[in-house]
Amino acid sequence: MLWKEIWDNYKGRILGVAFGILLGFLYVWIGFWDMLFFALLVFIGYTFGRRSDAKLGSFIPWGELREWLGDRWRPFK
Repeated sequence: MLWKEIWDNYKGRILGVAFGILLGFLYVWIGFWDMLFFALLVFIGYTFGRRSDAKLGSFIPWGELREWLGDRWRPFK
């Protein structure tokens, strides 16, 4: 009962601290730049997954890009 109340009230803080500890261990084990690159890949994967779940479509507006290129370069018409 007490743990459920703590989790309900402080879930974001608990997860934030756990994530910080995880990133700290990654920094110690594999180095700063490797950890940042790993975090970037996780963020990209999360972003694509979130867009897919929300049915937002492609991250890159391919139709607009093709139209823009078609106006400037003949092979894309």
